[in-house]
Amino acid sequence: MKIITIKNAGLLVTLLFTALCANAYEDKKPEEICKKPKFRDFSLAEYKAPEKKEVPPESEFTFTLPATTNPETIKLSAKGKNIPFSVKSNSSIHRITAKLPAEFNGDYVRINVRAEAFLGCYENAGWLVKVSAP
Repeated sequence: MKIITIKNAGLLVTLLFTALCANAYEDKKPEEICKKPKFRDFSLAEYKAPEKKEVPPESEFTFTLPATTNPETIKLSAKGKNIPFSVKSNSSIHRITAKLPAEFNGDYVRINVRAEAFLGCYENAGWLVKVSAP
């Protein structure tokens, strides 16, 4: 009986030691954290309750994205239609420039943008503007 108890205790200690050794390995590579793109410096006046500002017809607008954003993944649209845009990049930002299409004159428009970072995460944003009639 004593021999079986000692064997069981020895087996238990061996199993615990093996489990601890197997879990002792740590991967020393730093984990890459994907930072979502942040849309900044939108140049048009947003339509908000107290001010209710309008923008001129066919206004040009700009906004910026960090350099960690893949410029090939940027999508810009309003009312389900793609808006053509240009991208100027430097080492720290991408500056996006576009123009409101004439068909939105005298209307409320939500400008939607979607962009992905090089590591794969993405962000959506948008701005509501009121385009004045010509």
